[in-house]
Amino acid sequence: MLAWRAVPFAAGVLALSASLAVADTLEDVKARGMLNCVVTTGLAGFGMKDGNGKWTGLDAEFCRAVAAAVLGDPTKVAFIPTTPKDRFTALRSGKGDVLARNTTWTLTRDTELGMEFTGINFYDGQGFMVSSDLGINSALELSGATICVQSDTTTIENLADFFRRNKMNYESVVFETNDEARKAFEHGRCDALTADASGLAAERSVSANPSIYVILPDIISNEPLGPAVRHGDEVWADVVRWTLYAMIAAEGLGVTSENVDDMRAESDNPAVRRLLGTESDLGVLLKLDKDWAYRIIKHVGNYGESFERNVGIDTPLGLSRGLNALWTDGGMMYAPPIR
Repeated sequence: MLAWRAVPFAAGVLALSASLAVADTLEDVKARGMLNCVVTTGLAGFGMKDGNGKWTGLDAEFCRAVAAAVLGDPTKVAFIPTTPKDRFTALRSGKGDVLARNTTWTLTRDTELGMEFTGINFYDGQGFMVSSDLGINSALELSGATICVQSDTTTIENLADFFRRNKMNYESVVFETNDEARKAFEHGRCDALTADASGLAAERSVSANPSIYVILPDIISNEPLGPAVRHGDEVWADVVRWTLYAMIAAEGLGVTSENVDDMRAESDNPAVRRLLGTESDLGVLLKLDKDWAYRIIKHVGNYGESFERNVGIDTPLGLSRGLNALWTDGGMMYAPPIR
């Protein structure tokens, strides 16, 4: 049963939310037999329907990983597409169980919006994309430019801060979805398109002529993207958090979707055995069975597999691991010990 209480917002308005004093999301998902996952309306490499109507992308696969851990079946996911404006409402209202939608972890979102971020699945930063015939090489040359930007995102504030800090003028043209912003940019309504760098790569990959667009080297913000759940349900937050960490830990241990069965049967590495449930039943601490992490890796793969499959060098986005490499390879990705 959901309990209601008032939540203060920045403007001082009290909004009622059914989501902050939740009952037991884990048990609700198990009883329903389906995970409700809040995703984007469509962003290549992160969350988008393919030609067969199947949701693909890094965030979509994370939803499947949670379903594999909890329900034993990665297909038991109902995807709920949302705009930036309605994504938080969809989560807080209980319509979704988890938000996996290229969302930046910020202080205000983590407090007044009643959300709890469970980790970072992509380190990003905001940038700019322009047409190559504009002939510029830096965002510092954009003074007086018209910029296409998506509404209800951290992007708008970062854009204002950047131009103010550098004492430059600009005009923003705001759109509800990234698809609308990209199309306006392609049709010459704006001089530049701004978004997270990964988002710019995604939009370029689905444009009619990707080769004519240049992503400028300037990164004007830090954008730690990650999944979130509602405040007030620590058990569910732990399940979602450790789903991500299991994928990261598996990569560090060399456990993949292809070798996970052999590793479970033959590995004498205690860390591998704990992860795969052959030594110390840690699943009970999450109210799951001992094979929860095994199923994640078996059905979805480790973090590196998901990254390379969806956004990596050999995909249309062509992104290098960079900050999203494991800490042992110069990146920032690592998992707390699973023990």
